[in-house]
Amino acid sequence: MNTLKSQVIIVTGGAAGIGRGITEKLISLGAAVVVVDLNEEAGNSLTKEHPDKAVFIKGDVSSNEIALEAVTTAMTTFGKLTGLVNNAHASRQKTLTDHTQADWDLSFNTGFKATLQFMLAAYPELKKSGGSIVNFGSGAALLGSKFQASYAAAKEAIRGLSRVTATEWAEDNIRVNVVCPVAYTEGVQAWSKQFPEEYEKVRSHIPLGRFGDPREDIAPIVAFLLSSGSRYMTGQTLMADGGDIKLR
Repeated sequence: MNTLKSQVIIVTGGAAGIGRGITEKLISLGAAVVVVDLNEEAGNSLTKEHPDKAVFIKGDVSSNEIALEAVTTAMTTFGKLTGLVNNAHASRQKTLTDHTQADWDLSFNTGFKATLQFMLAAYPELKKSGGSIVNFGSGAALLGSKFQASYAAAKEAIRGLSRVTATEWAEDNIRVNVVCPVAYTEGVQAWSKQFPEEYEKVRSHIPLGRFGDPREDIAPIVAFLLSSGSRYMTGQTLMADGGDIKLR
């Protein structure tokens, strides 16, 4: 793994779940991280464990003011910004006909809108550093999974936005790629206990036979996309899913 020493990276939703795995991996590789999350307890524990490498901002990622604050914090605390990971996304699982406007707003505001706002806020500094952006898609969107209408729609909007941005910002030496993960998070763990048959059905379809570990399986792929080792990659979607979906 290429080192991320001297890199400064914003991670949204970086205090828990996949985001925490990413944050901890980036720090272990030498990066400093600005974590944006609503989970204050988890965010504070991160900064306590890594006082020189992590700064926590409690805030709603759908707020443009929070996006701007994250960039300002990176600059005032660490002196630069070299990377952005748009991981945060909230949604509700319902049938399409049961979706309310509030459900659509939740998914698009915390997913698509947040991704757009953080990219725009980070652009001036990433242009200076020749930085890298990692956005998050989803296998649920690629497969059209049931009960995921608002989530899938926002994730595919993020992928489309990422491809256009990768093309437009290439002249600024900014790379933009997408990761679609399958990870054994706290939420998946709870789901597996509540619906063991459904969990086993999904797990059995994964060629590698398991859900990925957030820090050891998903985070290294994100770190690779932030590193110089992927400097000739942009506009791509990488499946961090144990072989479940093979893009063509």
